[in-house]
Amino acid sequence: MSARAAAQAVDALRRGWPIAIRGGDGTLRLLAIETADAERLKAFDPEERAPVLLSAGRAATLKLANQRDAATPEGPVLVERVPWLDFDTGTALADPQLDLATPLKGPFRAIPIEAGDAAVAALRLARVAGLLPAFFVLEEDDADAITPADIDAHEDADRLRIVGRARLPVEGAEDSEIVAFRTDEMPGEHVALVIGQPDGTPPLVRLHSECLTGDVLGSLKCDCGPQLRAAIAAIEASGWGILLYLRQEGRGIGLINKLRAYALQDQGFDTVDANTRLGFAVDARNFAIAGRMLALMGQTTVRLLTNNPDKVAALKASGIIVSERVAHKLPPNPHNERYLATKRDRTGHQL
Repeated sequence: MSARAAAQAVDALRRGWPIAIRGGDGTLRLLAIETADAERLKAFDPEERAPVLLSAGRAATLKLANQRDAATPEGPVLVERVPWLDFDTGTALADPQLDLATPLKGPFRAIPIEAGDAAVAALRLARVAGLLPAFFVLEEDDADAITPADIDAHEDADRLRIVGRARLPVEGAEDSEIVAFRTDEMPGEHVALVIGQPDGTPPLVRLHSECLTGDVLGSLKCDCGPQLRAAIAAIEASGWGILLYLRQEGRGIGLINKLRAYALQDQGFDTVDANTRLGFAVDARNFAIAGRMLALMGQTTVRLLTNNPDKVAALKASGIIVSERVAHKLPPNPHNERYLATKRDRTGHQL
């Protein structure tokens, strides 16, 4: 396994360069549609034979999921290359934001995927790279191909380590220390804010996923900014605890894809349907990272400040004992009422 090879593949995808993935049933060469252009596609596929790889969620939106070769739930879907499937049409297939501008697409046909392992890994790697899960693909061998195991290594939370710490007085909690964590290949650092002094009791812990729009810009579309500030206040009031700030923007799909989801919400879709139309899971975060951070700080039993039962289950799966779930409910505003209702009704948040 090579986390470095996966990191290099992520970098290549973001730069619009082709990569290859080798699975147990074949190899795919891939060109990410989001970062490519017509000239790069011509160089990648001069014979114009490369089909388009999409997620099942996106295929369902395109009405392809009723075809036999696209009928596997959550599986990748391969769209046959036809003369009218040029780069611009591929872009329209990839990005649901463009559906209103290009309502008539096709006809298209789903075809069998021989290299299924590589296809699944490709969609996963797109999410890691923060790109739309859509590629032009060629089933060809490549000596430089990475493997799904390389991606596993890149995403392995156990590779996190502490790389720095310092005293950091913050508003509402002046007796605080910040601790930074990273791996060699994973982009971005996760941080923990230790508030107060450990006293032998389980800390009150909050898992907070990065939200630039809410935490920094004060967006009213979500409740992230108020939750962050309220968590610091609650931990301070409890005596001591830890705020884990996880670099998993947009429930793990990245900032740009989160903005795409916002645009779909403006078209009338809720946050769950927006994510699936983009081709992602409803929640793509890796909470094993939080478990590893707590373990590195010597905390194996916590009180968890959350409304999300998935966070409780994920910490338990990471070997952390959750002795108590503490509710973390804040009042809605006119801009996030629907968002909060969706969290309650469709993702099981205990609001």
